[in-house]
Amino acid sequence: MSLITKHKSNDQLDAMREGGKILATIFQEIRQFAKAGITEKEIDSFTERRIAYYGASPAYKESTVNFPGVICISTNSEVVHAIPTDRILKKGDLVSFDMVIRYKGMCTDSGFCMVIDQEPTDDVKRLIDYTERALYAGINAIKGPTRVGNISSAIERVLREGCLGIVEELVGHGVGHKMHMPPDIPNYGVMGTGPLLRPGDTIAIEPITTLGGAEIIQLDDGWTIATRDGSLSAYAEHTILVTKDGAEILTRL
Repeated sequence: MSLITKHKSNDQLDAMREGGKILATIFQEIRQFAKAGITEKEIDSFTERRIAYYGASPAYKESTVNFPGVICISTNSEVVHAIPTDRILKKGDLVSFDMVIRYKGMCTDSGFCMVIDQEPTDDVKRLIDYTERALYAGINAIKGPTRVGNISSAIERVLREGCLGIVEELVGHGVGHKMHMPPDIPNYGVMGTGPLLRPGDTIAIEPITTLGGAEIIQLDDGWTIATRDGSLSAYAEHTILVTKDGAEILTRL
């Protein structure tokens, strides 16, 4: 049994697989629903209905979290944890979506970003592409039992190649019985260091990046984190199961 995350039965891992597919399906639906002229609160309400439709529950609404929404919707220079507001999305807005659902008692966590109603410009495309590349580099670094530093180093290497700011204060984490569990999964690090992940461990890997500086601030609502310099920010996340010889992505179809 791993010393990192609490042991999960086969039924619990299957629940995470099912929950991950539900989360990925809802994200597909959000990609179609999120258009210019829609407010963030309308997306939040739509998402809440879809979560209920699939028989899951929004982990952000649990009493231990008490977030004022079922999904984080971070727009442009907002980095993470942004509360859905009455802001109307505009063509060209860069929007990151982050959500945790609970299904059959188990949590899965995922996130993605998109540009509203148009193809991204060159710099925004670089921001999105390298953030997503870094996510998959981190996943591909898992070769069965793996040190966290191997994942972190792989992520950092791609983000440095893309000349992106790395928000060091915000990290990935264990997930499963709870939304956030040990260990932390930083987006920078050294090969061969850090806690050892073993088969059966489930983690959320989430590169969080900017087009400018990496310094962040918390806004007055007590939740939303934004870039200090106002630069655009991007985000990508999957829940991963460590297997005996690699990794299984639980939050994709």
